[in-house]
Amino acid sequence: MTDAALSIADLRVVLRRNGRDHLVLDDISFEVMPGEIIAAVGESGSGKTTLGAAIQGLLPASGQPDISGSIRVAGTQIVGARPRVLRAARHGLVRAIPQDPMGALNPTMTIRRQLRESAGGDDGFIRHWLGRAGLPDADAILDTFPYRLSGGQRQRILIAMALMAQPKLLIADESITALDFALQGQILELLRKIAREQQTAILFITHNLTAAASLADRMLVLYRGRVLEIGGTRDVLAKPGHPYLAGLLATQFDFDTDRQRSLPTLPDERMRLADPENACGYASRCPAIRDACITSRPELMPLSAARHSVACFFPDLAQSSARQLCSTEIWPTAAVTEPAEALKLTNVSKSFTVTVGPFGRRRPRRVLESVNLRVGLGECVALLGESGAGKSTILRLAAGLLAPDSGEIIRIEEAPQVVFQDAVSSLTPWLPIGEQIGDRLRPLGFDKAERLRKVSAAFDLVGLDEELMSSLPASLSVGQCQRAVFARALVVPPKLLLCDEPISALDVSLAATTLNLIGEFRRRLGIAVLFVTHDLAAARIVADRIVVLDGGRIMREGDPDTVTAGFNPRPMAAILASLSKTHANTGGQGDDRS
Repeated sequence: MTDAALSIADLRVVLRRNGRDHLVLDDISFEVMPGEIIAAVGESGSGKTTLGAAIQGLLPASGQPDISGSIRVAGTQIVGARPRVLRAARHGLVRAIPQDPMGALNPTMTIRRQLRESAGGDDGFIRHWLGRAGLPDADAILDTFPYRLSGGQRQRILIAMALMAQPKLLIADESITALDFALQGQILELLRKIAREQQTAILFITHNLTAAASLADRMLVLYRGRVLEIGGTRDVLAKPGHPYLAGLLATQFDFDTDRQRSLPTLPDERMRLADPENACGYASRCPAIRDACITSRPELMPLSAARHSVACFFPDLAQSSARQLCSTEIWPTAAVTEPAEALKLTNVSKSFTVTVGPFGRRRPRRVLESVNLRVGLGECVALLGESGAGKSTILRLAAGLLAPDSGEIIRIEEAPQVVFQDAVSSLTPWLPIGEQIGDRLRPLGFDKAERLRKVSAAFDLVGLDEELMSSLPASLSVGQCQRAVFARALVVPPKLLLCDEPISALDVSLAATTLNLIGEFRRRLGIAVLFVTHDLAAARIVADRIVVLDGGRIMREGDPDTVTAGFNPRPMAAILASLSKTHANTGGQGDDRS
């Protein structure tokens, strides 16, 4: 038999946060064979990124990690290994595409220098891998610094950097979140080819269930650090055995979703468990809870398919529990009925100076050309386009963070609230989250008790646990940081809210919660929203109008159904239908995806 590229047995990780020990990963065991792709899915905070960090030997020292069990990468033991062994493993055996594209690149070094230091090779080798990662015009970026590039461009550079080393194991941590639909498909196909042609094992960490369904041979479902379900992709998605995964699938939104209703989401905690260590971790949220769920903890047990196991006492109730999530409310009538402009851009143009060529020549590059855009009070306008089209530049101009070269910008308030694409970097790293949110209340004269009450309400609004108030951003997941940024923006409701890819880092249920949040605030309070995104399905759901940007120019504008007509990416419903058909044809036996 071929040795596993990754073998994990009885992995347990405890991290210390805010003076308390937290069990982050508990009893994790699985293998990934050469050429196999396994997707680790679950909500923000489920332990996916911690799993990837543990495999690389990169658990944060600030968390005083206590790790037990075994992690072997191509036979090399990671747990307890000496620093030189870990460095050698990270250089030649395992490479990662990190979740944070800005924080992973050195802001003081050009892209060319970083790629050479990471994997070596001449310019031809570098251009080849940049092209495969979706950046064919390498000369335009090689001598550029990271802050000059869009989030999608930085993401593709990190993908190229990881693939250039041709590792035995590739950890792709939310590697397509900053990319548009076309580029997502391109990168997924690239990962598929790398696995097949180079026999590279891939751990695909994602909250995108559609991407996982399209790419992975097997799926690993994590919740609060435990594996709730594992098996072949066809088996797991065609007939989920745990209410958690069934609920995640029920919250998927696509081009068939009713725009007139709020989106279904997973339930909040319904009860506090008396003895959580000896209960099902999902019991406090599960619509199908029974007495056994709160008195003992289920272990992974095989279902009918040989490779499909689930940690649930009542797997037959998974589908019926998910159907309870699909009853949603019709949106209320908008609070604003009189047309009034919250934001108006007239003939706005913008250029940046970029450095090109080996001799560092500087030349201007036009990013926006004569853009005209308006957003009315209570209206949501989605700004859509590929990575590098100029979407984020428009948002920064609208926020007053950049000045236009020409044209006029009028906004209803001097300092609109902004939810940035890079949520982690937009938070002050040395201030607790609760304090950062409460700082917006200080100028309004609220006393300490009232500030605490409003911050608590903001935490509840965006689905953050109040225990995180005293946490620093570094101890939160990217999804939790994104929700903290929303809480900071909404603790004092603004008149104009600017959102730059606000759901790209969120799992499907939290993305639906966020879209519902935006929909409710703008309708009830008359908040104007400029929603920058590459997700056409999300734009169709949240927006009154969609504006399509390409090459710095507005190419199309109209109501969501008109703009999205004829665009039909393969939604989750179609993927599930094909999986169900395959499942039936194979007599319920799981098989690997080709």
